[in-house]
Amino acid sequence: MSTFQDLGSLLMVRGADELDHAGGSLYVHLHRVAKRLGSLAASDTLILAGLAHAAHGTDGYPTHLFDWRTERPVLESVIGTDAELIVYRYGACDRETTWRDLAEHRTVTDRFTGTSEELGNAELRDFVDLSIVNELDVLDHDADRADELRAFLRDQIPRWQSLASPAVLTEAHRILQL
Repeated sequence: MSTFQDLGSLLMVRGADELDHAGGSLYVHLHRVAKRLGSLAASDTLILAGLAHAAHGTDGYPTHLFDWRTERPVLESVIGTDAELIVYRYGACDRETTWRDLAEHRTVTDRFTGTSEELGNAELRDFVDLSIVNELDVLDHDADRADELRAFLRDQIPRWQSLASPAVLTEAHRILQL
């Protein structure tokens, strides 16, 4: 079995298919995000992280499949250290204090611990690409939030232009008609 299949099975065992999310279940959303990342030539590590990105919950989706305090090693054993770290950062991110000024400060604030971490270029690219692709998927599948989310992304994407990969930026510009 591949790592992707192992992760898919683990997500099912943890109930991702039973949790509501924009456009269906959390499981379906996670797969759509991973598939879109793959179509945009993301690394296998980032695609795996995309498939598990809400494992610890997120600032926008508080339900978690794994407890960040005790179960990070469980997820890491399936997807590897690098992918799990992307998943943790994404889930732990305090969006209010991080997203707006990320390009200037290059710092992600951890909502679980209250600490902040400065990221390098590759880490920032993965973090921003995952953030954009996730939000684009929600935009595509949540009609109730579409107008608000579209306005937010039209404001936010230009701030992240120096951080995101060209393929993700092109996709965001296409969808948002920037």
